[in-house]
Amino acid sequence: MPDSIRTKAIFHGTVQGVGFRAITRHQAGSFQVTGTVRNLPDGTVELIAEGSPDQVQRFIASVEEALRHRIEFVDRCDSQATDEFTTFQIT
Repeated sequence: MPDSIRTKAIFHGTVQGVGFRAITRHQAGSFQVTGTVRNLPDGTVELIAEGSPDQVQRFIASVEEALRHRIEFVDRCDSQATDEFTTFQIT
């Protein structure tokens, strides 16, 4: 993807056991993004998304909006896309 970015977001709050990953995967279908979402052992959820800056930003904003009552805060880090993903999946 030309001019694509990779955003890693760690969601803190009541984010496991509430359908967070399924909702995130569903939201991804509305955007041109690839990546993954997974539960981490410390009770957080990690989302990695790659795509154009606009698509990634809008996707993560849609996840934050859909799950705003579950999220306390989000740690985000942007970098250059690696193109390691071909779809968006739950891992």
